[in-house]
Amino acid sequence: MMKVVVTIVGEDRVGIIAMVSDILAKSQVNILNINQNIVDGFFNMVMIVDMANSTIRLTELQQVLKKKGEEINLEIKAQHEDIFRIMHRV
Repeated sequence: MMKVVVTIVGEDRVGIIAMVSDILAKSQVNILNINQNIVDGFFNMVMIVDMANSTIRLTELQQVLKKKGEEINLEIKAQHEDIFRIMHRV
């Protein structure tokens, strides 16, 4: 299993989850867990995904998600679980 953390932050709008899920499904990336909330119109979601059987590499997924996010004014990041843990250690 290759766990990756996908984070999405930005102004709430219709279709965010569908858009990201579509990108992941087309790349054979399995969604393991989703946690989302909306506070004062701001959307925040964290997805844990498994890239073990994906058809693209993590660096490619990062580029696709970043580009798609920029198109609709969202910040979308994908980080390997280990990197995410190190960066968010308290």
